Amino acid sequence: MFKNWIKEFKEFAVKGNMIDMAVGIIIGGAFGKIVSSLVNDVLMPPLGALMGGVDFSDKVITIKQAIVDAAGVVTTPAVVLSYGKFINSFIDFVIVAFAIFMLVKGINTLKKKEAAKPEPVHAPTMEETLLTEIRDILKTR
Repeated sequence: MFKNWIKEFKEFAVKGNMIDMAVGIIIGGAFGKIVSSLVNDVLMPPLGALMGGVDFSDKVITIKQAIVDAAGVVTTPAVVLSYGKFINSFIDFVIVAFAIFMLVKGINTLKKKEAAKPEPVHAPTMEETLLTEIRDILKTR
């Protein structure tokens, strides 16, 4: 029973689709980091500058202030809603979703072009010609 599981797992793990999926996940993770950097390091600073020097990653709504003791040590951290980080994440999502949309659109276009191509017509081989002649001779008998 255990050998069957191992055999099934090996068949599952080495299938082409499984390998393709693993490669896609790895590339997707790297692409996500690139998009996050694009948003946080390239897009948001100029947008913040246009809005008067606003840094979106620091934008929060404080629900409860931090509690600080007499020595100035924070005993209870503040409770905040980090809406600026949410805005950055939302922009990340929109960029990734758009990139995936464009990729899928391109792949679908290529598939349509490939499907529209007529099947190539090839001349019969010497064997096919001889077999056709033999068939025709046998029909006349």
